[in-house]
Amino acid sequence: FKLVIHELLDARRLIAADQLQLALKRIARVKHIQKTLTEQWSVLATLTPSEYVGFRDELGQSSGFQSWQYRAVEFLLGNKNKGMLKVFDAEPEAQAVLRQYLEEPSVYDEFLRFLARRGLPVPQRVLDRDVSVAHTFDEELLETFRIIYENPEEYWLEYESCEELVDLEENFQFWRYRHMRTVLRIIGMKRGTGGSSGVGFLQKALDLTFFPELFDIRTGIENGPGTRTAPQH
Repeated sequence: FKLVIHELLDARRLIAADQLQLALKRIARVKHIQKTLTEQWSVLATLTPSEYVGFRDELGQSSGFQSWQYRAVEFLLGNKNKGMLKVFDAEPEAQAVLRQYLEEPSVYDEFLRFLARRGLPVPQRVLDRDVSVAHTFDEELLETFRIIYENPEEYWLEYESCEELVDLEENFQFWRYRHMRTVLRIIGMKRGTGGSSGVGFLQKALDLTFFPELFDIRTGIENGPGTRTAPQH
């Protein structure tokens, strides 16, 4: 996850500097890393339940739930949760980094600000919101993305960026799903090593989304390219 963090931080910086094309390169690299991370579950899935039980006690209370780098990726993509800082009370340096990411804009926050600078109708409340909490679905943003999707020639970079973000979230969900299925395959419905509900906890994570409007807009697109008038700059 260390490299993912590095690339997401750089992508966020570039978006804030209106260098969207360069940011897309960073996101493309993250997508490749995600595929590698997801495939690693195939190796762990070769463990049988009896093999796992043989060393389960050696793990103690250790859990991926306590990985600060994983949590950093979630925060940078927008799944903010201040309560998660408590998990890292024994790791003050990691906690300080996470607090910083919690209080800074996510990649999606910066992208929405970029769209506003491009003259697209992004609600002011979205731009002024408290970025230390997770972004929640905003109906008015659908119009923003409808303009982009129905005018790809006018907003090609924005259009491409939307699809790259969709890929990013989809890859993350694949990783979450493989995690959940691997745990189910090895330990069934037992509790996780870190005290979580195990598979139940991981299943709930599949409902979390970083960029809800980018998926919801697909239901509402009714016009092809060039059939909708783009806003005047």
